[in-house]
Amino acid sequence: MKMWAGRISQASNPEFEEWQRSFGFDQRLLPYEVRASKAHASALLHAGVLTPQECTTIRAALDQVRPPTTDDPSIEDVHHYVESELVKLTGDLGFKLHTCRSRNEQIATDLRLYLRDSIDSICAGIAELISPFLDQAEHAGNSVMPSYTHLQRAEPVLVAHWLLAYAEMFFRDIARLHDCRTRLNQCPLGAGAIAGAFLPLDREAIATELGFDGFTSNSMDATSDRDFVIEFVQCANLLAIHLSRMAEEMILFSTTEYGFVWLPDQYSTGSSAMPQKKNPDALELIRGKCGRITGNAVALLMTCKGLPLAYNKDLQETQLPLFDTAEQCAGLLSVAAGFIRSVQFDFACMQQAAESGRMNATAAAAHLVKRGVPFRHAHELIGKAVRIAIESKCELAELTAEQFASIGIDADHDFSASLEIARVVDSHDVPGGTSPARVAEALAAARNRLASLSEAAHVCS
Repeated sequence: MKMWAGRISQASNPEFEEWQRSFGFDQRLLPYEVRASKAHASALLHAGVLTPQECTTIRAALDQVRPPTTDDPSIEDVHHYVESELVKLTGDLGFKLHTCRSRNEQIATDLRLYLRDSIDSICAGIAELISPFLDQAEHAGNSVMPSYTHLQRAEPVLVAHWLLAYAEMFFRDIARLHDCRTRLNQCPLGAGAIAGAFLPLDREAIATELGFDGFTSNSMDATSDRDFVIEFVQCANLLAIHLSRMAEEMILFSTTEYGFVWLPDQYSTGSSAMPQKKNPDALELIRGKCGRITGNAVALLMTCKGLPLAYNKDLQETQLPLFDTAEQCAGLLSVAAGFIRSVQFDFACMQQAAESGRMNATAAAAHLVKRGVPFRHAHELIGKAVRIAIESKCELAELTAEQFASIGIDADHDFSASLEIARVVDSHDVPGGTSPARVAEALAAARNRLASLSEAAHVCS
């Protein structure tokens, strides 16, 4: 029986009937619909609608509701399914459960419960991704590589420093998702269809049973709000962008032209036509799925744009982008973590690249500054030295004292030593810099942050 059958006198158009059904995708919410329904049953008990025995019977029957094994085309959505199953188990008593409740508030509640669990799972997945980044950074030790701006070689940095840059991105992703979780953790049950429940339901008790921090404060907003869905997908979109940036850089660095990264076989494929090829398919799919999640974010914004208060059927279209984003993030994080655990770096190639391209020029200018030369003059002098080195087809360290002297630089022993790559890297000895001591501190701090996240997750669970 339709939940709204009394008002409509004619049967629905069969094509429309199938087209508007959401059970094909919202059955993912079944565990949350059951939990919320049990809390509502307890609220009806305290409101005097159900007797203690009836409440016990309904809650026990709800625990017996299982996912469908076949598709019943008469079932519209997950709410309809649970009610139908409940009636099968308890008879007419099952119809009492919908007293003082609307599907508008039910879906708003179910989505928050679903998203709360999804955020917890995704944050755990991000932590599982950060861990191998830290392990790889520790394994890299004091190995050096070029850094890039504008995709041009810039300055030498520790490989560990580069890897820790990605860890920072992912720590921010966790923080954003935690913030989103805090904001969404308000319970809509009791909001009714739009104006609020018509019985004095104990909303605080409902929220407490379901693990919410409180209940929503405006019934019209409660049933029509999907900010939390949009916010989550936008947070996930930024996570996907970070993963895409990582994938892009690993793809570049795995090419023969760079040679910094050895692609692991278990996350690569071959070519059906070219026997020598190893293709970074896992990385390319990570990069590609970022576009899919971005599309979900845009779809949500366009769906909610201009909707009048309160609930509109348009909001059904917010579910698929949400589900798809949450599920895609789980796969992205699992594959990315596996890749980072398995990838190997050619430290010798990285070192050789870091020692070429005159990337010690900034350190050379800094050395002149320490001698009292104004930076702008030092920059100009070293720029001239770089030009001579380019014309001579050599590195700065290979210029003679006479060549340096010709442009006004006293290339004594200390100056020459400042051009050595170890000294160049070590000169960036500030918090957040790439000197070995600072990177070691950053790695230890990152491990402590990760351990704190794990402890907090354990306490919450």
